Amino acid sequence: MTPSAPGSRIAGKLGLTDRVFAGPRSRKLFSAVEAGLKRVDDALERELRVADSLADATSRYLYEAGGKRVRPMLALLTAQLGDGATDRVIDGATALEMTHLGSLYHDDVMDAADKRRGVPSAHAIWGNSIAILTGDILFSRASQIMARYGDAAIKLQADTFERLVLGQMHETVGPQEGDDPVDFYLRVLSDKTGSLIAAAAQAGVIFSNGPSEFEAPMVTFGEKAGVAFQLLDDVIDLSADPDETGKVPGTDLRAGVPTMPYLVLGQRTDAGAIALRQEIDDGVARISDGADPAILDDALAELREHEATQATLDLANAWSREAVDALEPLPDGPVREGLTRFAQAVADRSS
Repeated sequence: MTPSAPGSRIAGKLGLTDRVFAGPRSRKLFSAVEAGLKRVDDALERELRVADSLADATSRYLYEAGGKRVRPMLALLTAQLGDGATDRVIDGATALEMTHLGSLYHDDVMDAADKRRGVPSAHAIWGNSIAILTGDILFSRASQIMARYGDAAIKLQADTFERLVLGQMHETVGPQEGDDPVDFYLRVLSDKTGSLIAAAAQAGVIFSNGPSEFEAPMVTFGEKAGVAFQLLDDVIDLSADPDETGKVPGTDLRAGVPTMPYLVLGQRTDAGAIALRQEIDDGVARISDGADPAILDDALAELREHEATQATLDLANAWSREAVDALEPLPDGPVREGLTRFAQAVADRSS
């Protein structure tokens, strides 16, 4: 099993249409990102190999299942603000993608997810302990790559990893007394998703020797785009088509993990919303006691069509617009245009 080639999928994922690449500078940007992604995939293939046969199989498992490569893509885009896709940029993008892959092994254990990227999750094959340890191997390999480039790179990796862990920890324990559930959840998303996408955007500037004044805007852009990205994943999680999501519809909610449509539903005071929320809560409790997860099929289908899900889409679009606003300090040109398309394409994933 080998991952699909990245270049053929770039335009669809970033929203970079033929119209955007009409000019010669835009075509050059597209070619640079396409070529860079091929180099990142080659680096991932190399860096994920482990001498131990079991660790080698588990470490490359989710990589070989495919993936969007969003974080390397973003690093390669922002690298065009500096010297472009240098060896340092490729290594930084590779390390951050490995960090993302490692987090997926852990997330699937935490969420009891049976599928990831259209294949059985790692813990469903090898068990929870091996899945968690595999994630740890990927984190260590990513740190080894970053260590090649000194203290700044190590600090970027360590700070990002800390936020990933804190986000997962807070998601696990849930909001405390006095916390607004929606605000709390947005903070979790900022840590669990926004931090890594922000790191990718910042890394592209740092490792390409780009202007230092662009680092802060790229961090803000990545945080905002990352939250928008995850809000849309919450909507996609409710999709009736497993071929689109690579997971069973409503995986997170069936496992008792709140998502934004569910939280927004909890803010509604009408009888229908209250009844639907109660039906979901009762179903989750029964599933935890061993009931068939399919008992939530009807309730999740109703939530998918509920105004709470549309409100989540609206919120994702708002965060996407804020990401675009963060690009104001950047010069006009194909990089800023590409980043704008990146943020806007986040919302387009739900259509």
